[in-house]
Amino acid sequence: MHLKPEALGGHLERAAQTRKLARIYTIASDEPLLAIEAQDVIRAAARAAGYAEREVLHADGRFDWSLLVGAASGLSLFAEKKILEVRLPSGKPGKAGIEALREHANGAGDETLTILSLPRLDRAARDSTWVAALEHAGIWIDIAKVERAELPAWIGHRLARQTQRAARAVLEFLADRVEGNLLAAHQEIAKLGLLFPAGEITLEQVTESVLNVARYDVFALPVALYAGDAARAVRMLEGLRAEGEALPLVLWAVTEEIRTLLKVKAAVDGGRPVTAVAKEFRIWGPRERLLPQIMARANTARLAQLLARCADVDRLAKGLRVEQRDSDPWLELSDIALALVAPARPA
Repeated sequence: MHLKPEALGGHLERAAQTRKLARIYTIASDEPLLAIEAQDVIRAAARAAGYAEREVLHADGRFDWSLLVGAASGLSLFAEKKILEVRLPSGKPGKAGIEALREHANGAGDETLTILSLPRLDRAARDSTWVAALEHAGIWIDIAKVERAELPAWIGHRLARQTQRAARAVLEFLADRVEGNLLAAHQEIAKLGLLFPAGEITLEQVTESVLNVARYDVFALPVALYAGDAARAVRMLEGLRAEGEALPLVLWAVTEEIRTLLKVKAAVDGGRPVTAVAKEFRIWGPRERLLPQIMARANTARLAQLLARCADVDRLAKGLRVEQRDSDPWLELSDIALALVAPARPA
C-alpha cells in the first residue's frame, strides 16, 4: 500500500492500538533528514510492539543477497521479534536483489518487521515487479524533496514544534540560508530553540545566529530560471562557484535548458498546448508548473541569442578570448541567467 508521509503517524497510532504493524515499510527519499525521521518513528512503534532485536544490512554493489534470507529467518535466543533494516543506497538491487526482495516480500513473517530505505525511484523503476511486491506486502512511502517555495512553511512548522514563530520575511531569510541542506537546516532551527525563548523570533536574532549553510544543486537552477527569480538564480550560481562546482556542468545545464525552451516555444507558438509539449520534452515537477511563466517571458529571438552566448561562455571556459565578452565565464553565465528571468520586452 502506498502511504503519504504525513499519514505515517496516524497509521502507526492505529497499528499501536491493534499491535498489528505492517511487515515491510519502504522509505523512498532523496532527503536524508526526512528519511531518517520516518525510520525513527517506525522503529519506535516497532519497539513498543515488542520488536526487541535489530539488524542492519547495507546492500551496496557487492552485497550478498542470500544474507537477507538468513537475517529474516534468524532470531536470537532473547528475542521473539526483530527489526530488519535494509539500506539500498543506489536504489538498484540488481538481478539477484530483485529476486531476493520479491521472495522476501512474499514470504516475510510477522516476527520480522523490515524497513527498506532507498532513494526515490524513476518512473520505470516504480513500475517494476519487485516494487509492486513490496507495495503489496507492506507500506511504501515516497518522501519528496522540500522545494525552495515550500521551505519557509517547512521552517515555520519546525519552529512551531519548539513553540517559536517568525514573520514571513524572517522565514524567507532562513530559507535562503539553509536551502538545499535540510540536515543543516534542522540543526540551525534547533539552535534557535536553544538560544531564544518561546515566542517570536526576529530577523536580527536570526541574522546573528544562523550560519549560511545553503547547498545548491546544478539541476535545481532551472527552477529559479523558470520562476523568474533573479536573486535566487544569481545566488545559486555564486554558491555553485564557491562550492567548486565544475563550470562545464553548470553551463551544460543552462545550455540544455535553453535548447529545450526553444523547442517548446516553437511548439507552443505552433498552437500546441503547453501541457502536451511539457510531456513530450520531459519537463516535470516544478519546471512543468512554472513553464507557462517562462513561456510568457520568452521569445524565440532572445532564446537563440542566449544560446549563442552560451557558446561564447564555453570558449571563455577553455581559455579563449571572445570579443565584447567579460573574461570571467561565471559572470557571463550570470548575465545569461539574468536575461532568462527578465520580463518580456515590449514588441
